Amino acid sequence: MWVTIIFLLVVLSTGLCLAVSNGYDNKIAVENIVFEWKLSGETIHIRLAAKTEGWVGIGFNPSKRMKDANFIIGYVKEGNVKVTDHYGTTERQHEKDTKLGGQMNIADIAGKEENGVTEITFSIPLNSEGPKDRPIWTNKDNTVLLAYGAGRDSFRAKHHFKTALKVNLTTGEFSTM
Repeated sequence: MWVTIIFLLVVLSTGLCLAVSNGYDNKIAVENIVFEWKLSGETIHIRLAAKTEGWVGIGFNPSKRMKDANFIIGYVKEGNVKVTDHYGTTERQHEKDTKLGGQMNIADIAGKEENGVTEITFSIPLNSEGPKDRPIWTNKDNTVLLAYGAGRDSFRAKHHFKTALKVNLTTGEFSTM
């Protein structure tokens, strides 16, 4: 048992992801949010889950704080999944891609809310080449923003938790920023 505990502490302290068996190749768990993913050609398949009855979200590669990031945010209300594609307009704000002349590039949307945990799954292109989507890299580190809101199914509700990570999506290695 002590060997298992020591192994887990080493893995978590070095920022290595734990392999998962539910169809995703990599997993990062930080506080009460989990980010799992699988790379498939020019697409990334993502699962986000957090201990909240509000929204969960992820952002990729901001230039500074939230600015220029490609955000995917979603929640589940009365069994219905709502997911949206946003763009970081300033260091502290984001707007719908479609409102800014971009397009929503999200596929395979699903989700559920059970036992106080909101989960969404979706797929997005690694590089949509859209004017409001930054490329997601497989050959170098990405800045990944994870967040969730508390208890309110609304894209206008402020985050209850947020974190920024440096993540290599191929190897699964990560560190906090």
